[in-house]
Amino acid sequence: MAHDSTGPQSAYATPLELLRTPPPKERADAARNRIAVLNAAARLFAEHGVEAVSMDQVAAAAGVGKGTLFRRFGDKSGLAAALLDTRERVLQEAVLHGPPPLGPGAPPAERLAAFLNAYLDYLLEHLALVRMSETATPGARYRIGAYRFWHRHVAILLTPTPDPDPTAHTLLAAVAADHVAALLPELGEHRIRASLLRLAERSM
Repeated sequence: MAHDSTGPQSAYATPLELLRTPPPKERADAARNRIAVLNAAARLFAEHGVEAVSMDQVAAAAGVGKGTLFRRFGDKSGLAAALLDTRERVLQEAVLHGPPPLGPGAPPAERLAAFLNAYLDYLLEHLALVRMSETATPGARYRIGAYRFWHRHVAILLTPTPDPDPTAHTLLAAVAADHVAALLPELGEHRIRASLLRLAERSM
């Protein structure tokens, strides 16, 4: 696949586009219920913390039956993933079509640093939700559709390196929610961010 000094361009656009999380297709009443549930969950999580809120509380606040809630989202980790979906699609859009260096048009090293900075911003803003979605079951993080998008993007930027796929996984391991949550109280955001960017620079 072709690339030039400005970084991966159209030759890589289709794979990433196909890995994007599509918006849900649903009936109008189902869409209203989904929006009510997500709004209620976002409010309750912000007020009380993710761990303290039960699915029963979310259903009551949204005015839907518990059966409807569980059928639609499965459990609280499914609800967390649904809440994150819109935020993830915003970042995906910026990666695909936004201005450089996060979007196309900058050298790969600059795009990688910009992505890791942007992803860490997103992660820190929604740390409890991301952590729940990634740790619900063993290996859950790697089955999330957005993870496949992040990995593919990083691997594309690492194309000049000897084996980009495992290197991309290694870089993304440094921003796993459980890992960041454990280190944040001891190291702080600044040291975590600086270390992540040094690791990215060495990977290139």
